[in-house]
Amino acid sequence: MAGNVFGDLGLMQGLLAVGGVVLVGVIAQGWWAARKASPRQAEQAPDSRIEPTGFGPAAVPAGGPAANSSDAGALAAVQAVVAALPDRGEPLTAVAADAAPAELRPAAPRKTARLDPLIDAIATLALESPVTGDLALVHLPPSRRAGTKPFLIEGENAATGDWEMPVAGQRYRAFQAGVQLANRSGALNEIEYSEFVQKLQAFADGVGAMAELPDMLDVVARARELDTFAGGHDAQLSLNLRANAAAWSVGFLQQCAQRHGFVPGVLPGRLVMPGAEDGSPPVLVLAFDPQVALADDPAVAALRTVQLSLDVPQTPADGEPFPAWHQAARLLAADMDATLCDDAGRPITLQAFVGIGDDLKQLYQALESRDLAAGSPAARRLFS
Repeated sequence: MAGNVFGDLGLMQGLLAVGGVVLVGVIAQGWWAARKASPRQAEQAPDSRIEPTGFGPAAVPAGGPAANSSDAGALAAVQAVVAALPDRGEPLTAVAADAAPAELRPAAPRKTARLDPLIDAIATLALESPVTGDLALVHLPPSRRAGTKPFLIEGENAATGDWEMPVAGQRYRAFQAGVQLANRSGALNEIEYSEFVQKLQAFADGVGAMAELPDMLDVVARARELDTFAGGHDAQLSLNLRANAAAWSVGFLQQCAQRHGFVPGVLPGRLVMPGAEDGSPPVLVLAFDPQVALADDPAVAALRTVQLSLDVPQTPADGEPFPAWHQAARLLAADMDATLCDDAGRPITLQAFVGIGDDLKQLYQALESRDLAAGSPAARRLFS
Protein backbone atom coordinates (compact mmCIF):
# COMPACT_ATOMS: atom_id res chain seq x y z
CA MET A 1 0.00 0.00 0.00
CA ALA A 2 2.87 2.34 0.81
CA GLY A 3 4.23 1.78 -2.69
CA ASN A 4 0.92 2.83 -4.19
CA VAL A 5 0.89 6.03 -2.12
CA PHE A 6 4.37 6.98 -3.19
CA GLY A 7 3.49 6.13 -6.80
CA ASP A 8 0.39 8.32 -6.72
CA LEU A 9 2.39 11.14 -5.14
CA GLY A 10 5.02 10.94 -7.85
CA LEU A 11 2.34 10.95 -10.53
CA MET A 12 0.75 14.06 -9.00
CA GLN A 13 4.08 15.83 -8.85
CA GLY A 14 4.74 14.97 -12.47
CA LEU A 15 1.33 16.24 -13.51
CA LEU A 16 1.88 19.45 -11.54
CA ALA A 17 5.26 19.93 -13.24
CA VAL A 18 3.73 19.39 -16.68
CA GLY A 19 0.86 21.74 -15.82
CA GLY A 20 3.34 24.39 -14.67
CA VAL A 21 5.25 24.14 -17.92
CA VAL A 22 2.04 24.43 -19.94
CA LEU A 23 0.92 27.43 -17.87
CA VAL A 24 4.27 29.18 -18.38
CA GLY A 25 4.03 28.47 -22.09
CA VAL A 26 0.52 29.93 -22.31
CA ILE A 27 1.59 33.03 -20.40
CA ALA A 28 4.66 33.45 -22.60
CA GLN A 29 2.60 33.01 -25.73
CA GLY A 30 0.07 35.60 -24.54
CA TRP A 31 2.85 38.04 -23.67
CA TRP A 32 4.46 37.58 -27.08
CA ALA A 33 1.15 38.00 -28.90
CA ALA A 34 0.41 41.18 -26.94
CA ARG A 35 3.91 42.46 -27.68
CA LYS A 36 3.46 41.83 -31.40
CA ALA A 37 0.02 43.47 -31.39
CA SER A 38 1.17 46.61 -29.56
CA PRO A 39 2.46 49.48 -31.70
CA ARG A 40 6.19 50.00 -32.08
CA GLN A 41 7.50 52.59 -29.64
CA ALA A 42 10.15 55.26 -30.06
CA GLU A 43 13.63 54.23 -29.01
CA GLN A 44 15.11 55.86 -25.93
CA ALA A 45 18.36 57.56 -26.89
CA PRO A 46 21.01 58.85 -24.45
CA ASP A 47 20.26 62.34 -25.74
CA SER A 48 16.51 62.83 -26.10
CA ARG A 49 16.98 65.50 -28.74
CA ILE A 50 16.60 64.12 -32.25
CA GLU A 51 18.67 65.86 -34.86
CA PRO A 52 17.38 65.65 -38.46
CA THR A 53 19.97 63.95 -40.63
CA GLY A 54 18.52 64.66 -44.05
CA PHE A 55 18.38 61.87 -46.60
CA GLY A 56 21.71 60.20 -45.94
CA PRO A 57 22.64 56.61 -46.74
CA ALA A 58 22.95 55.75 -43.03
CA ALA A 59 19.17 55.85 -42.76
CA VAL A 60 18.80 52.88 -45.14
CA PRO A 61 19.38 49.56 -43.38
CA ALA A 62 21.29 46.80 -45.12
CA GLY A 63 19.03 44.81 -47.38
CA GLY A 64 16.42 47.61 -47.51
CA PRO A 65 14.67 48.75 -50.67
CA ALA A 66 17.58 50.84 -51.88
CA ALA A 67 19.92 47.83 -51.62
CA ASN A 68 17.90 45.53 -53.87
CA SER A 69 20.07 44.78 -56.89
CA SER A 70 17.05 43.77 -58.99
CA ASP A 71 15.98 47.42 -59.05
CA ALA A 72 19.19 48.60 -60.74
CA GLY A 73 17.59 49.35 -64.10
CA ALA A 74 14.66 51.20 -62.55
CA LEU A 75 17.01 53.15 -60.28
CA ALA A 76 18.99 54.33 -63.30
CA ALA A 77 15.79 55.33 -65.07
CA VAL A 78 14.57 57.38 -62.12
CA GLN A 79 17.96 59.07 -61.86
CA ALA A 80 17.78 59.96 -65.54
CA VAL A 81 14.35 61.51 -65.06
CA VAL A 82 15.55 63.49 -62.05
CA ALA A 83 18.54 64.78 -64.02
CA ALA A 84 16.23 65.96 -66.81
CA LEU A 85 14.02 68.13 -64.61
CA PRO A 86 14.45 71.82 -65.55
CA ASP A 87 16.46 74.42 -63.64
CA ARG A 88 17.70 72.06 -61.00
CA GLY A 89 21.41 72.79 -60.80
CA GLU A 90 23.53 69.72 -59.99
CA PRO A 91 21.77 66.35 -60.42
CA LEU A 92 20.68 64.57 -57.28
CA THR A 93 20.79 60.76 -57.30
CA ALA A 94 17.92 60.57 -54.88
CA VAL A 95 17.39 56.84 -55.03
CA ALA A 96 20.87 55.36 -54.91
CA ALA A 97 21.99 53.72 -51.69
CA ASP A 98 25.28 55.65 -51.80
CA ALA A 99 23.62 58.98 -52.66
CA ALA A 100 24.75 62.22 -51.09
CA PRO A 101 22.27 63.77 -48.64
CA ALA A 102 19.50 65.65 -50.44
CA GLU A 103 19.50 69.27 -49.40
CA LEU A 104 16.76 71.61 -50.52
CA ARG A 105 18.38 74.45 -52.40
CA PRO A 106 17.74 77.92 -50.95
CA ALA A 107 15.08 79.87 -52.79
CA ALA A 108 14.82 83.61 -53.25
CA PRO A 109 13.31 85.57 -50.33
CA ARG A 110 9.56 85.25 -50.32
CA LYS A 111 7.54 88.24 -51.45
CA THR A 112 4.19 89.05 -49.95
CA ALA A 113 1.09 88.47 -52.05
CA ARG A 114 0.63 91.38 -54.46
CA LEU A 115 -1.89 92.08 -57.18
CA ASP A 116 -0.97 90.38 -60.42
CA PRO A 117 -2.82 90.93 -63.74
CA LEU A 118 -2.23 87.26 -64.55
CA ILE A 119 -4.56 86.03 -61.83
CA ASP A 120 -6.42 89.12 -60.55
CA ALA A 121 -9.21 91.31 -61.93
CA ILE A 122 -7.93 94.79 -61.01
CA ALA A 123 -9.97 97.94 -60.44
CA THR A 124 -8.49 101.44 -60.03
CA LEU A 125 -9.63 104.04 -57.50
CA ALA A 126 -8.71 107.64 -58.38
CA LEU A 127 -8.43 110.34 -55.70
CA GLU A 128 -8.69 114.11 -56.05
CA SER A 129 -6.13 114.53 -53.29
CA PRO A 130 -4.03 112.20 -51.10
CA VAL A 131 -5.67 110.57 -48.10
CA THR A 132 -4.15 109.15 -44.95
CA GLY A 133 -3.55 105.49 -44.28
CA ASP A 134 -5.54 105.90 -41.07
CA LEU A 135 -8.66 106.82 -43.08
CA ALA A 136 -8.12 103.92 -45.47
CA LEU A 137 -7.75 101.44 -42.61
CA VAL A 138 -11.03 102.58 -41.07
CA HIS A 139 -12.94 101.86 -44.29
CA LEU A 140 -11.28 98.61 -45.34
CA PRO A 141 -13.86 95.82 -45.62
CA PRO A 142 -13.90 93.57 -42.53
CA SER A 143 -13.69 90.51 -44.80
CA ARG A 144 -11.13 90.34 -47.61
CA ARG A 145 -12.98 87.61 -49.49
CA ALA A 146 -15.71 87.61 -52.11
CA GLY A 147 -17.26 84.18 -51.80
CA THR A 148 -14.31 81.80 -51.97
CA LYS A 149 -11.99 84.31 -53.68
CA PRO A 150 -9.60 86.60 -51.79
CA PHE A 151 -9.25 90.23 -52.78
CA LEU A 152 -6.67 92.87 -51.91
CA ILE A 153 -6.67 96.66 -51.69
CA GLU A 154 -3.36 98.52 -52.16
CA GLY A 155 -2.44 102.17 -51.97
CA GLU A 156 0.22 104.12 -53.87
CA ASN A 157 2.43 105.73 -51.23
CA ALA A 158 2.63 109.46 -51.93
CA ALA A 159 6.20 109.65 -50.59
CA THR A 160 7.79 106.54 -52.13
CA GLY A 161 5.52 105.73 -55.07
CA ASP A 162 5.34 102.08 -53.95
CA TRP A 163 2.12 100.10 -53.94
CA GLU A 164 1.50 98.66 -50.50
CA MET A 165 -1.16 97.67 -48.02
CA PRO A 166 -2.42 100.86 -46.31
CA VAL A 167 -0.33 101.74 -43.27
CA ALA A 168 -1.21 104.20 -40.51
CA GLY A 169 0.77 107.43 -40.69
CA GLN A 170 1.31 107.28 -44.48
CA ARG A 171 -0.43 109.19 -47.24
CA TYR A 172 -1.78 107.66 -50.46
CA ARG A 173 -2.53 109.33 -53.78
CA ALA A 174 -4.38 106.41 -55.41
CA PHE A 175 -5.72 102.96 -54.65
CA GLN A 176 -6.22 99.77 -56.61
CA ALA A 177 -8.06 96.60 -55.74
CA GLY A 178 -8.05 93.13 -57.21
CA VAL A 179 -10.06 89.95 -56.78
CA GLN A 180 -8.50 86.59 -57.60
CA LEU A 181 -9.88 85.06 -60.78
CA ALA A 182 -9.53 81.42 -59.76
CA ASN A 183 -8.24 79.07 -57.10
CA ARG A 184 -8.76 75.41 -56.22
CA SER A 185 -12.37 76.24 -55.32
CA GLY A 186 -13.06 77.08 -58.97
CA ALA A 187 -13.44 80.15 -61.17
CA LEU A 188 -14.73 83.54 -60.02
CA ASN A 189 -18.43 83.72 -60.83
CA GLU A 190 -20.89 86.58 -61.32
CA ILE A 191 -22.14 86.48 -57.71
CA GLU A 192 -18.63 86.62 -56.27
CA TYR A 193 -17.66 89.46 -58.60
CA SER A 194 -20.79 91.42 -57.60
CA GLU A 195 -19.86 90.94 -53.92
CA PHE A 196 -16.37 92.26 -54.65
CA VAL A 197 -17.84 95.31 -56.40
CA GLN A 198 -20.14 96.09 -53.47
CA LYS A 199 -17.35 95.92 -50.91
CA LEU A 200 -15.02 97.94 -53.10
CA GLN A 201 -17.64 100.63 -53.71
CA ALA A 202 -18.20 101.01 -49.96
CA PHE A 203 -14.45 101.52 -49.50
CA ALA A 204 -14.33 104.02 -52.38
CA ASP A 205 -17.16 106.03 -50.88
CA GLY A 206 -15.41 106.09 -47.52
CA VAL A 207 -12.12 107.49 -48.85
CA GLY A 208 -13.70 109.70 -51.51
CA ALA A 209 -12.39 107.78 -54.54
CA MET A 210 -13.84 107.16 -58.00
CA ALA A 211 -13.78 103.45 -58.87
CA GLU A 212 -13.18 102.22 -62.41
CA LEU A 213 -14.21 98.57 -62.65
CA PRO A 214 -13.49 95.98 -65.37
CA ASP A 215 -16.46 94.55 -67.25
CA MET A 216 -18.04 91.64 -65.41
CA LEU A 217 -18.54 89.44 -68.49
CA ASP A 218 -14.91 89.88 -69.48
CA VAL A 219 -13.73 89.10 -65.94
CA VAL A 220 -15.83 85.96 -65.68
CA ALA A 221 -14.62 84.73 -69.08
CA ARG A 222 -10.99 85.25 -68.05
CA ALA A 223 -11.68 83.46 -64.77
CA ARG A 224 -13.09 80.41 -66.53
CA GLU A 225 -10.18 80.22 -68.94
CA LEU A 226 -7.64 80.48 -66.12
CA ASP A 227 -9.52 77.88 -64.09
CA THR A 228 -9.47 75.49 -67.06
CA PHE A 229 -5.71 75.91 -67.39
CA ALA A 230 -5.14 75.48 -63.66
CA GLY A 231 -7.34 72.39 -63.52
CA GLY A 232 -5.29 70.75 -66.25
CA HIS A 233 -1.93 71.60 -64.68
CA ASP A 234 -2.52 70.96 -60.98
CA ALA A 235 -0.57 68.14 -59.37
CA GLN A 236 -0.69 66.94 -55.79
CA LEU A 237 1.37 63.77 -55.49
CA SER A 238 0.64 61.39 -52.63
CA LEU A 239 1.41 57.85 -51.62
CA ASN A 240 0.73 55.71 -48.57
CA LEU A 241 3.21 53.94 -46.33
CA ARG A 242 1.56 50.77 -45.01
CA ALA A 243 3.02 48.84 -42.08
CA ASN A 244 4.27 45.38 -43.04
CA ALA A 245 4.10 43.90 -39.54
CA ALA A 246 3.62 45.70 -36.22
CA ALA A 247 1.73 48.99 -36.20
CA TRP A 248 3.43 52.26 -35.18
CA SER A 249 2.89 54.51 -32.22
CA VAL A 250 2.84 58.27 -32.76
CA GLY A 251 6.18 58.57 -30.97
CA PHE A 252 7.79 55.96 -33.22
CA LEU A 253 6.47 57.73 -36.34
CA GLN A 254 7.72 61.10 -35.11
CA GLN A 255 11.13 59.70 -34.28
CA CYS A 256 11.55 58.14 -37.72
CA ALA A 257 10.25 61.24 -39.52
CA GLN A 258 12.47 63.62 -37.57
CA ARG A 259 15.52 61.60 -38.57
CA HIS A 260 14.70 62.55 -42.15
CA GLY A 261 14.05 66.27 -41.70
CA PHE A 262 10.35 66.41 -40.73
CA VAL A 263 9.03 68.58 -37.90
CA PRO A 264 5.59 68.70 -36.23
CA GLY A 265 3.02 70.69 -38.19
CA VAL A 266 0.53 73.21 -36.86
CA LEU A 267 -2.43 70.82 -37.23
CA PRO A 268 -2.62 67.51 -35.34
CA GLY A 269 -1.76 64.50 -37.47
CA ARG A 270 0.75 66.35 -39.66
CA LEU A 271 4.53 66.28 -39.88
CA VAL A 272 6.07 68.62 -42.43
CA MET A 273 9.37 69.16 -44.17
CA PRO A 274 9.80 72.97 -44.08
CA GLY A 275 10.53 74.99 -47.21
CA ALA A 276 13.84 76.75 -47.76
CA GLU A 277 12.39 80.19 -47.06
CA ASP A 278 10.57 81.49 -43.99
CA GLY A 279 6.80 81.39 -44.25
CA SER A 280 6.75 79.26 -47.42
CA PRO A 281 4.52 76.19 -47.71
CA PRO A 282 6.06 72.89 -46.59
CA VAL A 283 7.84 70.87 -49.24
CA LEU A 284 6.42 67.56 -48.00
CA VAL A 285 3.60 66.61 -45.65
CA LEU A 286 3.42 63.34 -43.72
CA ALA A 287 -0.19 63.00 -42.58
CA PHE A 288 -1.93 60.49 -40.34
CA ASP A 289 -5.21 60.12 -38.46
CA PRO A 290 -5.62 63.25 -36.28
CA GLN A 291 -7.73 61.24 -33.82
CA VAL A 292 -4.68 59.11 -33.09
CA ALA A 293 -2.58 62.24 -32.60
CA LEU A 294 -5.13 63.53 -30.07
CA ALA A 295 -5.54 60.20 -28.24
CA ASP A 296 -5.32 60.24 -24.44
CA ASP A 297 -2.39 57.80 -24.59
CA PRO A 298 -0.57 58.19 -27.96
CA ALA A 299 1.81 55.38 -26.97
CA VAL A 300 -1.08 52.89 -27.11
CA ALA A 301 -2.91 54.29 -30.15
CA ALA A 302 -1.78 52.42 -33.26
CA LEU A 303 -1.11 53.60 -36.80
CA ARG A 304 -0.84 51.28 -39.77
CA THR A 305 -0.93 53.79 -42.64
CA VAL A 306 0.45 57.29 -43.17
CA GLN A 307 0.31 59.48 -46.28
CA LEU A 308 3.28 61.33 -47.78
CA SER A 309 2.28 64.15 -50.14
CA LEU A 310 3.85 66.83 -52.32
CA ASP A 311 1.94 69.89 -53.59
CA VAL A 312 3.83 70.46 -56.85
CA PRO A 313 2.74 74.03 -57.82
CA GLN A 314 3.57 75.29 -54.32
CA THR A 315 7.28 74.42 -54.45
CA PRO A 316 9.95 75.72 -56.90
CA ALA A 317 11.42 73.13 -59.23
CA ASP A 318 14.96 74.16 -58.28
CA GLY A 319 14.15 73.11 -54.70
CA GLU A 320 14.09 69.53 -56.07
CA PRO A 321 10.78 68.54 -54.44
CA PHE A 322 10.23 65.43 -56.57
CA PRO A 323 13.58 63.81 -55.66
CA ALA A 324 12.94 64.76 -52.03
CA TRP A 325 9.46 63.19 -52.11
CA HIS A 326 10.69 60.02 -53.77
CA GLN A 327 13.69 59.58 -51.53
CA ALA A 328 11.79 60.41 -48.35
CA ALA A 329 9.25 57.73 -49.25
CA ARG A 330 11.91 55.06 -49.79
CA LEU A 331 13.91 55.90 -46.69
CA LEU A 332 10.86 56.10 -44.45
CA ALA A 333 9.64 52.76 -45.84
CA ALA A 334 12.97 51.16 -45.01
CA ASP A 335 13.16 52.77 -41.58
CA MET A 336 9.58 51.93 -40.59
CA ASP A 337 9.27 48.51 -42.30
CA ALA A 338 6.53 49.73 -44.62
CA THR A 339 5.38 49.22 -48.20
CA LEU A 340 4.72 52.11 -50.59
CA CYS A 341 1.13 51.88 -51.87
CA ASP A 342 -1.39 53.94 -53.81
CA ASP A 343 -4.85 54.79 -52.49
CA ALA A 344 -6.17 51.41 -53.68
CA GLY A 345 -3.51 49.55 -51.69
CA ARG A 346 -1.45 48.53 -54.73
CA PRO A 347 2.35 48.60 -54.23
CA ILE A 348 4.11 51.43 -56.09
CA THR A 349 7.05 50.35 -58.22
CA LEU A 350 10.15 52.27 -59.20
CA GLN A 351 8.90 52.33 -62.79
CA ALA A 352 5.89 54.34 -61.59
CA PHE A 353 8.23 57.03 -60.30
CA VAL A 354 9.83 57.23 -63.75
CA GLY A 355 6.46 58.05 -65.32
CA ILE A 356 5.69 60.64 -62.65
CA GLY A 357 9.03 62.35 -63.28
CA ASP A 358 8.33 62.56 -67.02
CA ASP A 359 4.91 64.11 -66.36
CA LEU A 360 6.37 66.63 -63.93
CA LYS A 361 8.93 67.80 -66.48
CA GLN A 362 6.10 68.71 -68.88
CA LEU A 363 4.08 70.29 -66.08
CA TYR A 364 6.93 72.58 -65.01
CA GLN A 365 7.43 73.70 -68.60
CA ALA A 366 3.73 74.43 -69.10
CA LEU A 367 3.53 76.49 -65.91
CA GLU A 368 6.64 78.49 -66.84
CA SER A 369 5.27 79.19 -70.32
CA ARG A 370 2.25 80.80 -68.65
CA ASP A 371 4.49 82.85 -66.28
CA LEU A 372 3.14 80.76 -63.41
CA ALA A 373 6.29 78.85 -62.51
CA ALA A 374 5.86 76.41 -59.62
CA GLY A 375 6.61 78.08 -56.32
CA SER A 376 6.12 81.64 -57.64
CA PRO A 377 3.81 83.93 -55.64
CA ALA A 378 1.20 83.86 -58.42
CA ALA A 379 1.27 80.05 -58.64
CA ARG A 380 0.96 79.67 -54.88
CA ARG A 381 -2.09 81.90 -54.86
CA LEU A 382 -3.69 80.25 -57.90
CA PHE A 383 -3.16 76.69 -56.61
CA SER A 384 -4.49 77.31 -53.11
